[in-house]
Amino acid sequence: MSFVNGKGLHLVITGAPGTGKGTQAGVLKRKYGICHLSTGEMLREEVKKATKIGEQLKDHLAAGGFAPDELMIQMVSSRIDEPDCQNGFILDGFPRTIKQAEELSKMLAQKGISLNAVIEIIVPDQVIVDRILGRYTCMTCGESYSDKYHKPKVQGVCDICGGIKFSKRLDDTKETIERRLKKYRDFTYPTIAYYEKIGLLKAINGNGSVNEVAERINNALNMK
Repeated sequence: MSFVNGKGLHLVITGAPGTGKGTQAGVLKRKYGICHLSTGEMLREEVKKATKIGEQLKDHLAAGGFAPDELMIQMVSSRIDEPDCQNGFILDGFPRTIKQAEELSKMLAQKGISLNAVIEIIVPDQVIVDRILGRYTCMTCGESYSDKYHKPKVQGVCDICGGIKFSKRLDDTKETIERRLKKYRDFTYPTIAYYEKIGLLKAINGNGSVNEVAERINNALNMK
């Protein structure tokens, strides 16, 4: 099966927190020239800028909670209408509930867009905890790294942009990770069955190097 249809590449990348969704979305973005839409980053930016939406979201995010469905659909819909998404996009961190998945399908249908695939990255819980506790992000380009699993080639220098400033999320604590994993299983995991039922799901083993996992994704998408 090929996704070369002249209409762009439209993907959802999903999985528990810390499975490497953002890293793999970045690989796909660079390889295929499509837009990486990290809804988590979009929401945190609203909080950082202290917008009206950001003030409403602050408590939800600090507790590892989810933003309201209506707000998420509105944000995603507006974002994918922007010019840089015309070649396609990867939704990272969305949808997080069955309702969001259903509303996303309706919204995309109204725009004449069909998802090509939903990529589920699967990683054992202990690896997830280790990854999240040790992860940090380039402040210039947003590339993700890990003290244990994905270090820059040159210590202190981003592989992608050469940036030397990095940040670590304040909510990356063991207690918050455990709450987020529970929320994922309670609310987001049911979307896996939803997408499997409609034939879009591609389950990927997320253990291994970034390149190894990326190759598995490409094979699942039948893209070289």
